[in-house]
Amino acid sequence: MKSIRQDDAIDSKTISNSIDYRKTMELSGYWLLITNAVGWMIMQVGIGYFVTKIPDSFLDHKLWLFKTRSWERAGSIYDRCFFVRRWKSLLPSGATILGGFSIKRVSSRNEEYLKQWGRESCRAELTHWFCIIPVLLFFVWNPLIGDIINLAYALVANLPCIIAQRYNRPRILIFLAKHFG
Repeated sequence: MKSIRQDDAIDSKTISNSIDYRKTMELSGYWLLITNAVGWMIMQVGIGYFVTKIPDSFLDHKLWLFKTRSWERAGSIYDRCFFVRRWKSLLPSGATILGGFSIKRVSSRNEEYLKQWGRESCRAELTHWFCIIPVLLFFVWNPLIGDIINLAYALVANLPCIIAQRYNRPRILIFLAKHFG
């Protein structure tokens, strides 16, 4: 049996550093905060801009991601579980900042307007799904607590917007079917 010499021994710090391979950079508290804040701002505006360029043909409410599921009960499940009607008006609309179509309020009962509103609600939902994904990038430079905070931010900033779209879109589609066949 071979004995381990002092030179051959690996200290616990070396093992610890090699296990935490995903942390490629070390940032101090303020720089970490600034990097995260600026990073999120750039990511969200960039994703929002990118999604405004997606053709309307990719924003069909019948597509898998946007389709209303039976368990959603035409969106009413979101009001029962999350009381969405009480807070949805407080959500910001980023589309107007990026030169897009605002879905903050339904401002017409015109058939074409309502169809466009439905497509834009799909665009808004897609934007917010995409805005959750960058949290994986933030895991590269954050310590575990930073990972948790960034994940919480990604979910808290985007899930309410997704819920609002999943609540509103079926109501618009039902109105369209009822009034315009």
